[in-house]
This record gives sequence, structure tokens and C-alpha cells, in this order.
Amino acid sequence: MATGPRYKVAFRRRREGRTNYYTRKKLLSSHEVRAVVRRSNKNITVQFVDFTMGGDVVLAAADTKQLKKFGWENSCSSIPAAYLVGYAAGLRAKKADIEYAVLDIGMQNPQHGGVLFAVAKGMIDAGLEIPVSEDVLPDEDRLNGKHIDDKIEADVNSVKQKLEAE
Repeated sequence: MATGPRYKVAFRRRREGRTNYYTRKKLLSSHEVRAVVRRSNKNITVQFVDFTMGGDVVLAAADTKQLKKFGWENSCSSIPAAYLVGYAAGLRAKKADIEYAVLDIGMQNPQHGGVLFAVAKGMIDAGLEIPVSEDVLPDEDRLNGKHIDDKIEADVNSVKQKLEAE
């Protein structure tokens, strides 16, 4: 890379396309707990993170891989799985005395009614206050998996009951 007084090298995470520092600064300056949602091809992770000068501190977390111990045998990257992991993360956040969080989806591409907003709907149903428009949340049929298979709706309800009993 070029060096010299006329050239400034961007931060590594910005060069890699992993961090938008403008958005991160706005989120951190709000002094609110962030609900960080990250998605891969096979997994969805939700963490409630608070900023400190020593670094971010994770207060509560949930992962779709953890749904398997509650009897979830379907895809871990689907909308029903996203809803359930958001619900589980919301319940754990309530136990950690978190009432309000700001949704942080990072550099992911948001789609109305998609996986990222299914996670937000799960956290809202768990009793958290998440500032999200009702227009972007998926409808109940998609959250229960009716668009995939009729069997998934029963699985969603049973896993949800097991999460509440936890």
C-alpha cells in the first residue's frame, strides 16, 4: 500500500468491509445496550452488548445451535429458528435486567420480513423494548414456519414452551 503524508490508510476492518465506523459511533454514542445480531449460512447469533472503554461486554447471548437441546431438529438459519433464538435471547436478557436494547445488524443487508427482523420480533415477544417499525417484522405464519411445512409450527410451539420453562 502507498504511504506518505498525502495518503491515509483506512482501518483494517473498514478495508475488509466488516465495520462501518460511522454507524458504530452513532450506536455507541446512544449509551444504550445493543442487541447484536449476526448471521452465517448455518447459524444465527444474538448478543446483548454494552460498551465500556475497556471493550464491549456481553451481558446475555443466544445461538441457534443451542436450540438443539430444546428439541429443534430443523434448519438453524430459517425464519422460525431466528424467531426462537431472538425469543431465547430476550428471555436471557430479561434475567440480566435488560429492558431496552437497540438493534445492531452490522453490515448485513436488511430485508423486510427477513431473518434479521424475525430475531427482533422474538425479542419483542419475550418482553423487551426494541425500537423497530411494525412494517418490517414478518407475519405470524412465517414466524411459525407455515410457509415451510405444517410440522414446523408444532416444533416452534414446543421449543417456545421449553424456553419459557428454562
